Amino acid sequence: MRFFIALEIPEENKKELEDLEAKLAQIIPNFRPTDSGKLHLTFAFVGEQPEEWKKPLAEVIKQAVIGIKPFDITPAYLDGFPNLHHARIFWVSIKGDIDKLYILKERLKDGLAKLGLPSDERRFVPHIALGKVKNFTLTPDQEKEFEKIDFGSLSEVRVSSVKLFESIPGHGFHKHNTLETAELA
Repeated sequence: MRFFIALEIPEENKKELEDLEAKLAQIIPNFRPTDSGKLHLTFAFVGEQPEEWKKPLAEVIKQAVIGIKPFDITPAYLDGFPNLHHARIFWVSIKGDIDKLYILKERLKDGLAKLGLPSDERRFVPHIALGKVKNFTLTPDQEKEFEKIDFGSLSEVRVSSVKLFESIPGHGFHKHNTLETAELA
């Protein structure tokens, strides 16, 4: 099974992010938006592991959320990987109560390490992937259009749980199944 640990974006926030994706699709001709059912903020991509890892991974997320109360984050600005000027993936950064995101990330990293699973050692940049693009180079006109996007109008995202997901590949797309949910208390 292909496992990853993430925050799922609540239904009430997905419409705003879909609208943002639609704006990007108008600005970037070959932009492929993320399906709204797959919008999430990833903490850890665990990768291919035997199915029996489901229970230990579920325990890792349950331990990680202990003592953390629900909190709010807000989409803040547009960026891209590897960078905005030559992006392959466009994403929206997060502001707000992000210290709790970092605490969760570190607890999850420690829990995975105890299981002997490696974690990504790159700097954690909390973000929500909005879509992909091929052969993109930012033009001055596109940059002006990006500057018109009003991030101040986006609603807070309520974080109330961390989830263990399974990613199932299929014909260029992945299906995400929720395997376990650990509620913040």
